[in-house]
Amino acid sequence: MNSPKEVAQNYLAIGESKTKLSAGRALVLAILAGMFIGLAGAGATIASATIASPSLAKLIGALVFPVGLAMTLVAGSELFTGNCLIIIPVLERRARLSGMLRNWFFVYIGNLIGGLLVAALAVYGGTFSLFDNAAAASVINTAVAKVSLSFGDALLRGILCNFLVCIAVWMSFAAKDVVGKISGLFLPVMLFVLSGYEHSVANMYYISAGLFAAKSPAYAAAATANLTKLRWDTMFTKNLLPVTIGNIIGGALLVGAAYWFAYIRGGDGAKKPEPKK
Repeated sequence: MNSPKEVAQNYLAIGESKTKLSAGRALVLAILAGMFIGLAGAGATIASATIASPSLAKLIGALVFPVGLAMTLVAGSELFTGNCLIIIPVLERRARLSGMLRNWFFVYIGNLIGGLLVAALAVYGGTFSLFDNAAAASVINTAVAKVSLSFGDALLRGILCNFLVCIAVWMSFAAKDVVGKISGLFLPVMLFVLSGYEHSVANMYYISAGLFAAKSPAYAAAATANLTKLRWDTMFTKNLLPVTIGNIIGGALLVGAAYWFAYIRGGDGAKKPEPKK
């Protein structure tokens, strides 16, 4: 197993390489990650759709959802929330701020495309007609709940979410085999889902799936939530905007900057000359 200091040192090269991905490669890898997270969200919904107890349903969904990050890390793809850790090589002057922001931009767009794609395929492929449309009702109710959050609530839940997601990524990097990586990431991801924290990439899928499903009269009739708040504009303004800001704070500052300070700052041999402009 890699020690926390070794994880921090190793991530300098990992994060630096992410800033050097071409726009096309970053976009394709990000679409895959968005699909992985979306598929995990669909599976979590189906697994919990018919469970009457809300707390038990939440637990079952939380046990299924970590497969999304497992696919992302083991199969190889680019996830915006995990890439908040790129702040580490930026602070160490191994990568440029502009390179990090460029990566974030293309990965965020790719994650959005992947989430939308899975949402459309799942809804129009009839996935949520399971259990007499109970799965569709869950999808719609979840989407409405997410766009009904206040800006402050969404922001704070976003901070807590990506703190846990980046800790999950960090723990997976401590392992040296696939089983260890999956075991390391599982519990923090389960905890964020169980606690109801907000993940921007997951919400790209969840809210768009709710929007697509709400267009079906049969699906909409099964839902219990008020659909007036569920619109494409509220997906971005009421949820993705504050959640994304929170995810950056939780991942880049509370995890990335903290571990850079604790394990790299002022260390020997980690720093390279600042990249030439």
